[in-house]
Amino acid sequence: MKTLAYHRPKSLDEVFDLMASSEDAAYIAGGTDLLVSGGASPPTLISLRSVPELMGVDETRIGAATPVADVARHPGLAASHPVLVAAARRLGSEQIRNVATVGGNLCRAAPCADLAPPLLVLEARAEIVGRGGTREVPIDEFFAGPGETVLAPGEVLAAVRLDPPRTGAQGRFLKKGRVRMDLAIASVALLVEAEGGRCRRIRIAAGSVAPTPLRLQPVEALLEGAELTDEILEEAAALAAATVRPITDVRSTESYRRRIVGVYVKRGVAQALAGGEA
Repeated sequence: MKTLAYHRPKSLDEVFDLMASSEDAAYIAGGTDLLVSGGASPPTLISLRSVPELMGVDETRIGAATPVADVARHPGLAASHPVLVAAARRLGSEQIRNVATVGGNLCRAAPCADLAPPLLVLEARAEIVGRGGTREVPIDEFFAGPGETVLAPGEVLAAVRLDPPRTGAQGRFLKKGRVRMDLAIASVALLVEAEGGRCRRIRIAAGSVAPTPLRLQPVEALLEGAELTDEILEEAAALAAATVRPITDVRSTESYRRRIVGVYVKRGVAQALAGGEA
């Protein structure tokens, strides 16, 4: 990868000044994807790793330049949003997690982004900053297509915003790869609230099975208010398989991805009902 200029600004104002004055510049954080992606390399890289406004993690806000490892190790997040921590712990290797950032995992907009499904079920919000100010976008509106987000030219994903945890909610994250530390062939995140075997509220999202990570809203509508019997879970699995839009590629087939999503929806709900670790 051949880059002619590398900048490490210390503030967002400096970031925006550099982007405005640099033709064909690109933002970089951990670089675990950009530096190995191949193709034409941007002549100018603007690092976001030293900008204080993009750092830090707590139970309500995760800075976009925060390493994934900080999410995986955060005791407060493990208690409040364990489904997100479970996904962070499955992302790559420990070495990758120490460098890769939360914002990078989202802004590359890969369908297989591990953090996207749990953030979708948590109904997180993207905090976006630009010259014109700050705006918030629901995560389910953030992804515009493979490799595309709603970020306007020059804008930066500053943080991910989280609501306080819902009482009694049980989360699960399930991921299928070919080998350990592999990209997901398919993944499913769930957040289930149930009482007496009946579903009061559920959120389900899947990755690697559509052009973007997506909520499985038809499956949610089927299960909310229903008694979670084996029969309704079988129906939910079949509906999940029919709802996703996977492709066949070098890592898996369309039919296998559909099958895995259905299995994971059924298994995830059953595990959530049983309680325990996410």
